[in-house]
Amino acid sequence: MKARNWLSTTLGEQLTFQRGFDITKKEQEDGQYPVISSSGPNSTHTKYMVEGPGVVIGRKGTLGTVFYVQSNFWPHDTTLWVKDFHGNLPKYAYFFLKTMGFEHYDCGASNPTLNRNHIHTLPIIYPPLPTQRKIAGVLSAYDDLIENNSRRIAILEEMAQAIYREWFVNLRFPGHEKVKLINSPLGKIPEGWKPNRLGDMAKEVRRGVDPSQVDPDTPYFGLEHLPRRSITLGEWGKAADVQSTKLAFKKGEILFGKIRPYFHKVGVAPVDGVCSSDAIVIVPNFESAFGPVVCCVSSDDFVAHATQTSQGTKMPRANWELLVKYPLPIPPDDLLGEFNETIADVVANLRLLMLKNRKLRATRDLLLPKLISGQLDVDELDIDAGEPLVEGTT
Repeated sequence: MKARNWLSTTLGEQLTFQRGFDITKKEQEDGQYPVISSSGPNSTHTKYMVEGPGVVIGRKGTLGTVFYVQSNFWPHDTTLWVKDFHGNLPKYAYFFLKTMGFEHYDCGASNPTLNRNHIHTLPIIYPPLPTQRKIAGVLSAYDDLIENNSRRIAILEEMAQAIYREWFVNLRFPGHEKVKLINSPLGKIPEGWKPNRLGDMAKEVRRGVDPSQVDPDTPYFGLEHLPRRSITLGEWGKAADVQSTKLAFKKGEILFGKIRPYFHKVGVAPVDGVCSSDAIVIVPNFESAFGPVVCCVSSDDFVAHATQTSQGTKMPRANWELLVKYPLPIPPDDLLGEFNETIADVVANLRLLMLKNRKLRATRDLLLPKLISGQLDVDELDIDAGEPLVEGTT
């Protein structure tokens, strides 16, 4: 049943789509404007084709994706972008389109493709502008909280790396002014430090497991679940979705993506689970080694070393037998304990923020279809999205 005051219409009468603009990677110059492909904003350019705010959906290759862009942008040829919002709120259009299930309207013979003329004819119900604002306000509140937590995660991760660089690379640890440097097999290190290598601090653990022999809801981490350049792992699948032998890991152990290590996929396991055999499960040899080890193996220098020593041409793989030789000098026990406690606290906070975001996303995704369909009435809510209308509307 249609919600009160909502319009029975077609998608094209409310939102007019246009095909994006072709541009190759070679033609792109790193700039301030995002280039939005069907998989999202993966690059930038010095020029833009559309003024923001805008909404983009995947047209070719990856269908069903929807992106909201606040700034001016370049929609790639693999996308459709909303050329005319017809006075509707762009942010509401973004949320609305996420419920359309465009992946089911594939008209491509071999490569998945979305036809704008086809989707323009789809029947929909669309709310009046005041209702759009309220619905967008509710959903945007969740997105804002998620974004705020994500920023905090990024800051905490950078802080941990900055502390690691100061202590273990620049050797500017608390009290360093009073400690002289001495010769060691690793070069100059502070007096009282041990000339350790990574293998002295951590080991690879391989616990082979058949996914069919564990609870089907056991968290599964494939390399696709490991974000680039972030140790906070917030997405995972289920053991029921995979078949071949995997590796078991425990909460707090470190997963290092060894396939194409330059992708920089390294993270701390937030739960017990199983992972792809294309990951190295790294376990510190003793409790206070956790901080130095996790910072070391997720550092730019270590990932570069793993890349340089990787084996294979088309599908290079990091070799743990070579990585164990990476230099990792260790301070005396009191300093080591202080550093480890600091990093362990950071990792614990990262996990809490990640879990908060998972709950926020789950709640938002539960509300989304109910709000967009009018099943939940927002007319009495005293909220507003605070979104400006597109130019030329009232």
